[in-house]
Amino acid sequence: MFDEKGVLTPVTLMTAGPCVVLQNKNKEKDGYEAIQIGFEKIEKKNKIGKSMKGKEYKFIREERISGEFPKVGDEIKVELFKIGDKVKVASMSKGKGFQGGVKRHGFHGKLSATHGNKHEHRTIGSTGCRFPQHVIKGRKMPGRMGYERTTVKNLKIMKIEPENNLIVIKGAIPGRTGALLEIRG
Repeated sequence: MFDEKGVLTPVTLMTAGPCVVLQNKNKEKDGYEAIQIGFEKIEKKNKIGKSMKGKEYKFIREERISGEFPKVGDEIKVELFKIGDKVKVASMSKGKGFQGGVKRHGFHGKLSATHGNKHEHRTIGSTGCRFPQHVIKGRKMPGRMGYERTTVKNLKIMKIEPENNLIVIKGAIPGRTGALLEIRG
């Protein structure tokens, strides 16, 4: 995005909402105060189960809020945010599958590329010790990497388009293209 002076700002476009308030939870009945919101209504009747009656949404989440509660059926739209607001965006990060110690934990590799080091350049090396004769819990080893809940804070809202439910945020956000995001003010 270019501003009036011609300065380039990297931005991310995302569709936000509208989300519908499905239920208000209160302290007397549920033990805590929260609202339940739904996003992306399910249109096909055969996809709606018996327990989903009245809450026919693909994504249902609860948010604890303080202050005045919106009524059931109200829509939460993009107009809630203003240009220049600082927000934090949370999502599941990109999954990278099974990775070795060098990529997953930043190990530099076992040895140099000289005499007698066949197939040992990116291995993690020794994993245990003589006593207690087993691998200590918490040892950094190869395994699945990514697909963790990640939050990026202090992102600035550059532009809002209410007619298209579009928010333009400065910088990068976590997750793959098309991922479900949580935007907090």
